[in-house]
Amino acid sequence: MTDYKPLYEFASVRQLEYLGAIEAHGNMTKAAKALNTATETISRAMTSLRAKAASRGHSPQHDMTRTVPEGFSIKGVSTYYDKDGKPSGQWVKSAADAAAQAVIQKAAIEALCEELPRLGPISPVLGTLDHLCNVYTLTDSHVGMLAWNVETQSGDWDLKIAEKVLVGCFAAMVEASPSASTCVIAQLGDYLHYDSAISPVTPQHGHILDADGRMPMMVKTAIRILRTVIDLALSKHKTVVLLLAEGNHDISSSVWLRAMFQALYENEPRIKVIDSELPYYTYQHGETMLAWHHGHLKKPDALPLLFASQFPKIWGNTSKRYVHCGHRHHATEIEKSGMTVTQHPTLAARDAYASRGGWMAERQVTSITYSNKFGLVAKNTVTPEMLEI
Repeated sequence: MTDYKPLYEFASVRQLEYLGAIEAHGNMTKAAKALNTATETISRAMTSLRAKAASRGHSPQHDMTRTVPEGFSIKGVSTYYDKDGKPSGQWVKSAADAAAQAVIQKAAIEALCEELPRLGPISPVLGTLDHLCNVYTLTDSHVGMLAWNVETQSGDWDLKIAEKVLVGCFAAMVEASPSASTCVIAQLGDYLHYDSAISPVTPQHGHILDADGRMPMMVKTAIRILRTVIDLALSKHKTVVLLLAEGNHDISSSVWLRAMFQALYENEPRIKVIDSELPYYTYQHGETMLAWHHGHLKKPDALPLLFASQFPKIWGNTSKRYVHCGHRHHATEIEKSGMTVTQHPTLAARDAYASRGGWMAERQVTSITYSNKFGLVAKNTVTPEMLEI
């Protein structure tokens, strides 16, 4: 006989009534007859109750050797006994195993990407400068965020505005920059405002976020923006290096974005996607080292020694070294331990959290041009206001 006692704390009033009847009459069939209802009705209610309990990290284990579901780890075990004092079952409290779920998620993404249609190659451009590399940085774009300007009583950031501003400023950067043979589209994380399909909250701490529309609309807009900026880059540069970095708002989304765009442009030899599971990324352009990190795990002044120790070969083979980060939504630059650290601002407007905190910064993006021998040689900055001229 199944012991339903561990389910009581998760049951609704109606489910409690069913549980009481089952306990009193011995099984669902007799309970249904006593309550003058269908056995199937009680069975569905019990299935729903078990699913609810499992979603809270609990799962009944009548077989002592049975393990928790794949992607979960055991958090605690409660054993219950029959009237003779013998173990009759267990209640296993489980918790999501982040590492195991990441492996499952990656496998699912790879399976989906196998069916994704591939885009054909685009004719290469001519007359580019082989010794130059342009880095176009977009960071903390927060596509899917909703921001309201109290002074003007109008929206400052939503899906429509985000697409207009991000694409417009990127196009202006490309137009203003030299015709380098290589460019890096450095999407530095927090590209999507939130990760969850259930509710707009931060992945790690569950902070509630102001969101524009549902997640499917956010994802469609985000993909369309990336497709557009990639096409703009391909129209000017011979080789396009694509970085889709992890941010603290889009830890999971950055995984499927990388897998998706790697599959999408599999047949385009001019596009190279930086595929790294570590949130620290590098690219070598001759004697120039380029590196990136969103900034959610390491502060700017800690990045030079981290990249020197983690990437000793590329560090030793270069004489000019630059690392780029975002996360804090404002611009700073320091030179430390043989590397220049540039923290980039965002194009996104301030949300309610930033406005209430009084945090303000100039909204802008900057393309930076690097020589394969001399390092940084040019900068071009674009602001949203320039799109209105």
